[in-house]
Formats: sequence, structure tokens, C-alpha cells
Amino acid sequence: MKISFIVLTYNRTDALLAVLRSLAEQCDARHEVLIADDGSRPDQVELLYDRCPVFKCPVRHVWHPDVGFTAAQARNLAASHAAGDYLVFLDGDCVPNKSFVAQHARLAEAGCFVNGSRVLLSENLTGQVLNGAIDLPSRPASFWWQARLRGDSNKLLHLLSWPWRLFRVKQGFQWHGIRSCNFAVWQRDFAGVNGFDETFQGWGHEDADLVLRLTHLGILRKNGFMATEVFHLWHRENKRDQESGNKNRVLQRMKTDLILAEKGLHEIDPASPVKITQLY
Repeated sequence: MKISFIVLTYNRTDALLAVLRSLAEQCDARHEVLIADDGSRPDQVELLYDRCPVFKCPVRHVWHPDVGFTAAQARNLAASHAAGDYLVFLDGDCVPNKSFVAQHARLAEAGCFVNGSRVLLSENLTGQVLNGAIDLPSRPASFWWQARLRGDSNKLLHLLSWPWRLFRVKQGFQWHGIRSCNFAVWQRDFAGVNGFDETFQGWGHEDADLVLRLTHLGILRKNGFMATEVFHLWHRENKRDQESGNKNRVLQRMKTDLILAEKGLHEIDPASPVKITQLY
């Protein structure tokens, strides 16, 4: 099984580099990394090219022009160039734990997608990560207990392990806890629902819509708690002026058996101005 890690980014290369450093320690010839860039500025792209860590697997930067918040489009574009049988979507501000790659490989199961878990970090701890003072994946349990007591992280689940399938697999659509910042799906199933729906405007719920359509396709949700945790670096919240409209669209689609995205993988324009750069 070849796994493609698709990392979304936009004008936050300092955080992206922390994510890539963790992946570089874990990835090998069975993997590839695609950076799904939603239109970062030239200075941010240059910083990525200058400081990208060394990988033992292919790494490609898939960039398209900045036309606003188009995360679904950026992810679809990168996924359309993926060579993997299995896709793991990550956000560029979510640093994988030290066993993230191995755990996603272990949890991969035909007929399931994996809904990953995250640990929220404080602004203070995030600053230390971004300035290079702390390498999160290598921190011992004592560090995380202290961070939790200080309020620098919101949970300690990544210190525990749940090796069994029991309680992981769920029937039917459940909105709670859906995380496109840490989400894995077989490439054939992603294509089977036509990927993310790019008609969703602005921030919010295109991930819930994807999960709903996967559920309609007959794919089961498998939760990745106590295995696939990522450390979500602090940032100010994105504008959410379209959030209620997007939520209402998902609520309406819950009353249907819709499977295919209205605008997704099948509608990618081959003439669109996409720049693909091979980094490794």
C-alpha cells in the first residue's frame, strides 16, 4: 500500500515546516507528500523551498493562485496528482505525533475512512514550536503532563494507545468530531464521491459534507483516537461568515442519498493555472 500525505497550507510556512519535519522523520519509499497550497505568497513559497527538510520519499508542491478560501479545491488538485492507494489529509498547522504514519497505515481498512484526532495547543506553546525551541513529537510524557497542567494543551490522549478495532468503527453519519485536518480515505472511495465539493463557499463543513457522501456510498467511519493525534498549532480563527450557509447545505443533504460532489475531482480544469514543483 502506498500512502499519499496531502498537506494543506496557505501563507504559514513556519507552521508547515514543523509539520514537514515530523513527516520527514517517518516517511519512506512507501509514501509521498503533496503540499496542497491554496495560493501562498512568493515569499512563503521561497521559504518552503529553502528550508524544506530532507525526505526519503517524493515531495511535490502543488500551488494554485489565491482567489480566496478554496481549501476544497486545493485538496482536490493535490489529490488528483497523488499516486497513493490511500490518502491522508493534513492541515499545515497540525504537527503529526511520532507514530502518526505507522498508525494511519495500521488503521487503514477496506470499506472505512479514518477520522483522526487532534490536540489543541496554546498560543504560548505554539510560539515555542515556531521559533524552533521545541520539537513536539520527541517530547516525553512528563512534558505533556506539565503542558496540560499549564493549559498549554487540551488533552493527553496521544500518550495512550488503543490497539483494537472495538469502539472505533461507527455506523451511520455522525457530525461530531469530523476533522479534515487529519483524515484518511482510500483513493478509490475519495474518487467514488468526486472528492471535496468545491461549491462550498468560505470556511466550514465541506469536510462534514465529504463524510456524509462517503457514508451514503457505504463507507464506515473509523475513529483514530489514541493513535493518530496531531498537535494543532494555535491561530486566530478564520472568518466564518459563510459557516451557517454551509451547515444548512449539509443538513439539507442529510435528507438525500447524494454521493457525488457537485463540483469536485471530475470537474478539475486541466488548463487551470496550477504550478507543480518537485522538491524531492
